[in-house]
Amino acid sequence: SRLAVECGVRRLVLLSGRGETEAQRAEEMLKASGADWTILRCAWFSQNFSEGFLVDSLREGEVALPVGNVGEPFVDADDIADAAAAVLTRQGYTGQLYELTGPRLLSFADAVAEIGRAAGRDIRFKRISHAEFTAATAEHELPAEFAWLLNELFTE
Repeated sequence: SRLAVECGVRRLVLLSGRGETEAQRAEEMLKASGADWTILRCAWFSQNFSEGFLVDSLREGEVALPVGNVGEPFVDADDIADAAAAVLTRQGYTGQLYELTGPRLLSFADAVAEIGRAAGRDIRFKRISHAEFTAATAEHELPAEFAWLLNELFTE
């Protein structure tokens, strides 16, 4: 953000994540940048199931993650795009932080079950330890920085 301001950018919008230590650091840096800022702090993207790292697991019939039975307000990326377009093209959003969430709370197990029903397939959810998850990310040859981020997300 500092470089953007040095280059003359006056307005910045940050797509941030809920409960992420690194995202919170980025938010603080943005606030201190001197630019007019808006933060869109988002829940887990619904598209993580259809376009992200969970696709292969869903196809294989089992999603194994180190999460308990905690509700997550999954949000659609199209809704995030609409919010971003609004704050970038309209006045009145400067210096604001918006929490973007979906309409209901679902555990990962519930989300996987709904996807299975919609697909007409038996897709199971399995809770695993962080150590098992770390080993699985290495097995699937995810880039180290992405594996680190996923572990961080499931630890927070």
